[in-house]
Amino acid sequence: MTWWVIAVESLVFAAIFTAIIFTYYQGDRKYNPVSIHNYPPEIQEEYFKTHEKIDVSYRSKNVFFTKSLGVLIFTGILLVCALIAGAETFRQGFGLAFGLMVWIGIYDTCFLDWVLFANLPMFRLEGTEHMDEAYHQKWFHVKGMLFPGIIFALIPAVVVGWLVTVIR
Repeated sequence: MTWWVIAVESLVFAAIFTAIIFTYYQGDRKYNPVSIHNYPPEIQEEYFKTHEKIDVSYRSKNVFFTKSLGVLIFTGILLVCALIAGAETFRQGFGLAFGLMVWIGIYDTCFLDWVLFANLPMFRLEGTEHMDEAYHQKWFHVKGMLFPGIIFALIPAVVVGWLVTVIR
């Protein structure tokens, strides 16, 4: 596997991920209850004062469906990345996929969450626009990246590693 191919894939993966996020959070969809589990508890609490309360735990059908869909999309993207990079073994496929998932977790946390989510009005839920401090919680996003983020990184990495061995 070539390092420059992996570097380019990292940038392309970040661009695709950013495009998915911006597409998802446009129009009325930004108020979709399915995404509220990604917001800090204080924002959720304030939002549910004026909106119907729903289950935002990881056991809820909506959150499970959203996370499962994300894992499937990531698995497809990461499999293509592994094959383009020349992965030939489980270890190479797993390592590349897990590394790219860790990269996207760091990118998501440090740029999308800390910079864009915290500052762009398009990510503010209706009725929580005044909660600047709550939107700037860095630790909330770091915790989410570490757990369950690492678990979500392992799932597509294992599947990609296995698929690489089947395909190659």
